[in-house]
Amino acid sequence: MTTETTTSSDSEQGSVGIVERKTVRLFDAPNQLDMKCGTKFGPIDVAYETYGELSEQRDNAIFVCHALTGDAHVAGYHSPDDQKPGWWDEFVGPGKALDTRKYFVICANALGGCQGTTGPTSIDPDCGQPFALNLPVISISDIIDVHAELVRYLGIEKLLAIIGGSLGGMQVLDWAVRYPEQMDGVICLASGPRLSAQGIAFNAVGRRAIVVDPQYHAGDYYGKEEGPRYGLALARMVAHITYLSEASIEKKFGRRLQDSDEFAYKLEKETEFQIESYLHYQGKRFVERFDANSYMYLTKAMDYFDLAEGYESLADALSQSQASFLIASYTTDWLFPTIQSREIVTALIGSGKRVTFAEFDSPFGHDSFLLEFEQLEELVSPFLTQAFAARRGKSS
Repeated sequence: MTTETTTSSDSEQGSVGIVERKTVRLFDAPNQLDMKCGTKFGPIDVAYETYGELSEQRDNAIFVCHALTGDAHVAGYHSPDDQKPGWWDEFVGPGKALDTRKYFVICANALGGCQGTTGPTSIDPDCGQPFALNLPVISISDIIDVHAELVRYLGIEKLLAIIGGSLGGMQVLDWAVRYPEQMDGVICLASGPRLSAQGIAFNAVGRRAIVVDPQYHAGDYYGKEEGPRYGLALARMVAHITYLSEASIEKKFGRRLQDSDEFAYKLEKETEFQIESYLHYQGKRFVERFDANSYMYLTKAMDYFDLAEGYESLADALSQSQASFLIASYTTDWLFPTIQSREIVTALIGSGKRVTFAEFDSPFGHDSFLLEFEQLEELVSPFLTQAFAARRGKSS
């Protein structure tokens, strides 16, 4: 086992440089994962990346939980030929909010994903074929059990902080409640203690679009000429609308036409407006990098999540945590509106926890935490600095 950085020189224009994805096998028999659905499952391969150096005291580690369609590739490049860096590259690196000169940053592809961690595309050792829908139903708690085991594998007793937005925010909340001894700080962005009925409805439409695609084949489409690419693209188009705001769509597209100054008056023309062309483009790109069954599993995990489940109240659930919290929401986020973040804050205050809350004014809707970095960095950086100083103070 190594806990060294997987990056090249950190001096390269604020980039972590070339990074390497690693994989570790966890939960071998007989120590299989006890899943929330009642099944024992294992082994589980976990794909992860690290950035920066783990300190001798092993006290500077930060775990990033990715959102629904994210992966372990947070920052840097996998090769010199890569055209696009990791999905949070402007937030993770030397001199950035998650400063890799100071912190050891970890991110793992979530259980059920399709970028290296065991999921529907992985081979079932019992039959030599992809799991497809034979994979047990996954919960947020299962994802966190795997994350927590990875942290132990890396030899880290306690994380400095965990951070995530959207589905990643659900993960950090669950982690804080169920493994309270494993972190000092919790940063939850654009998320909530549960998904609203509206959010569940959009997920249901997305899954339905996939299931009714003739190429879905009840989930057993691997190795066939083409999978449910039209259904998956449609699911992404629907979901992408929820990530934007009315103001951002209006400003960027309005009612402008794509390639003409006049209406075509043809029902079969699917990309007459610029917004139509944009959504089709997003759907097409998504199909190139994501798996339909993973989308089915992970959206269902979102639907099932309820942080207060099994407790008398949300405050009772959060009372289990020993961490300090930073909660952030965005004014135009209607997938996880500010009222849900305030519910978390109220519960934290009611359970006597330390919490900082901010509502950012942003026109970019739910995706703001992936697009606007300066205002978020102004809040996250001092939160981490204070947590790090407090930890070092305790150990001195």
